[in-house]
Amino acid sequence: MPNKHFYIVGLVCLLFWGYGFSQNKKENDSLKVDTDLMVVVDSVQSKPINILAPSKAAFYSAVLPGLGQAYNKKYWKVPIVVGAIAGGILIYDFNNKQYNRYRDAYKRRLAGFNDDEFQGVSLDGLINAQKILKRRKELSLLITVGIYALNIIDANVDAHLLQYNVDENLALRPHFQYNEMENSSDLGLTLNFKF
Repeated sequence: MPNKHFYIVGLVCLLFWGYGFSQNKKENDSLKVDTDLMVVVDSVQSKPINILAPSKAAFYSAVLPGLGQAYNKKYWKVPIVVGAIAGGILIYDFNNKQYNRYRDAYKRRLAGFNDDEFQGVSLDGLINAQKILKRRKELSLLITVGIYALNIIDANVDAHLLQYNVDENLALRPHFQYNEMENSSDLGLTLNFKF
């Protein structure tokens, strides 16, 4: 049977131990440390967020397509945006010129002239060609306007995502593990919290 002194010494140690952890906070230099949990406050520093950056990037892309992507320092997107919009404009211009050629030939045929460049094409063929080329022209214009709008949206969203805090304290990473017991491999995702 243990000694009574052993119980008394244990009780005194327990009281001092509880008293030691009852101290709330100690200030050490510029860091605040909570001694109950031993968590360092103010250890994570974040850079300031520019709330006007997304609207500025969208405005730049609206003024000159690709300029918002350059503002976001995504230079590899600039030739894609400029090429897509320039390609849409060139396709529209080509279809517009072809449409005007068939329309002029149709008007000349209605006026009684037969000296146009489409000698083997009937009036119905000229009308159908005009309808097809008008549809292509309108579609290319619609796609070009859509690409222009996507350019503005991309610059805005990319500027928002640049301000997103990607820190190592919170990470979602894929992992690959070889299972020796089953002689197979395991794939999965690991969510890490670092406090």
